[in-house]
Amino acid sequence: MKKITKVLIANRGEIALRIIRACKELDITSVAIYSTVDTKGVWVRKADEAYLLDGDPIKAYLDYERIIKLAKEIGVDAIHAGYGFLSESAEFAQYCMDNDIIFIGPKPEHIALFGDKMASKVAMKAVGMPVIEGLNEPITDVEEGERVATNIGFPVIIKAAFGGGGRGMRIVKKAEEFRDMFEAATKEAEKFFGKGDAFVEKYLENPRHIEIQIVADKYGNVVHLGERDCSIQRRHQKVVEIAPSPLLNPEVRKELYRVSAKSMFKLGYESVGTIEFLVDAYDNFYFIEMNTRVQVEHTISEVISGVDIVQRMIEIAEGDKLMFLQEEINLRGYAIEFRINAEDPRKGFVPSPGKIGTYLTPGGPGVRIDSAAYKDYVIPAQYDSMVGKLIVWALDWDGVVKKARRALDEFIIGGIPTNIPLHRLIVRDEDFKAGRFTTNYLDKKLPDMLEHMVFDKERDEFEEDDEADKIAAAIVGALNYHNGN
Repeated sequence: MKKITKVLIANRGEIALRIIRACKELDITSVAIYSTVDTKGVWVRKADEAYLLDGDPIKAYLDYERIIKLAKEIGVDAIHAGYGFLSESAEFAQYCMDNDIIFIGPKPEHIALFGDKMASKVAMKAVGMPVIEGLNEPITDVEEGERVATNIGFPVIIKAAFGGGGRGMRIVKKAEEFRDMFEAATKEAEKFFGKGDAFVEKYLENPRHIEIQIVADKYGNVVHLGERDCSIQRRHQKVVEIAPSPLLNPEVRKELYRVSAKSMFKLGYESVGTIEFLVDAYDNFYFIEMNTRVQVEHTISEVISGVDIVQRMIEIAEGDKLMFLQEEINLRGYAIEFRINAEDPRKGFVPSPGKIGTYLTPGGPGVRIDSAAYKDYVIPAQYDSMVGKLIVWALDWDGVVKKARRALDEFIIGGIPTNIPLHRLIVRDEDFKAGRFTTNYLDKKLPDMLEHMVFDKERDEFEEDDEADKIAAAIVGALNYHNGN
């Protein structure tokens, strides 16, 4: 295959900036696109070239015919779609190929396969992957769903067959709740994904959400970069991610690695991808889905492995073999990623777009910030509410928790409410410090945590008010940052 010389990033925000940086280190010309509300985006300034796509600010990043037309006009030979938007569109990947442009990602048939939760479940089961008991075909009929749920036994979970991110998902604990929950889930799925099809499967109570990062080239070489624990979620949305999982059984870990690499080899998968599992209290694990793109939380796998995942995506797309074998991957230490969102805890964590006033980021050894934010930047209302990601690393679990506490105390964002105070409470929680968390962790902890937050009008952000030393730590961190200490 031809070498890639010019990449268009079909995305925005921090992931666009992340891809631009990877391109620069590979001596590849980077091209940014931006909507009318993103004219002051950092990635627009950092790219070698940048082009405005006027009109609707959402459609600007979804109109792939227009994006491909631009790419051909300016001599682009490859496109990276990041995450979200077009990143998991098999049609877009195929359209790139049809126009002699390299799609930096998996083959269209694999994107389509894993975009269909039912088909992917069947395919993974066929290559030896354990899956949760439930339907093998999506349905829209509530009576059929009710029969399946009764046969499986409650609790069950209803999931949108053609979507993700917690949309079109409902947990049903009692038979009498099923019909209302099913109708709500399918209506939501129809609204967000255009299809109301859903499947019903056994719901595992209080499991851990574990995912395996896979990297595979075009020559059958498949390696993993360890696991990430994504159990700390709110409404099925990841909030904090950890690599590796602090209390995962070593034998379970080894088997997760084995079945993940083996399944991708058997399916002939190429590029990077993430296989997601639920692990129950008895150390049984089950495949739930695969994401055929770079994940938001890819950062912590990079930190513990030393592998630049975005660069490897580009090299695989242009036909290079992996530069390392599995035995050459040395996973070292612990890393945590905190998703910093512009959202208001007082109002159910609704997005809080607006202008950033104060913006003081933490630093020091083992601290990484992936963000496109800056002082006076306006968080748009049209997109998701993520301001950026704080990533911390240390050699052991105790060390990384302490580093996280210090870094979060230094991190000050004024002008808009954020979830930083929630993160400060999480890293001080005894269960978190002991590594004891499952997918219901925040459900149980959040009411008490919210009681210990007050609104600070001077900085327009939230602080913990239950212990004076916590407030002092945050203030000292801010002062030290101002003073350059």
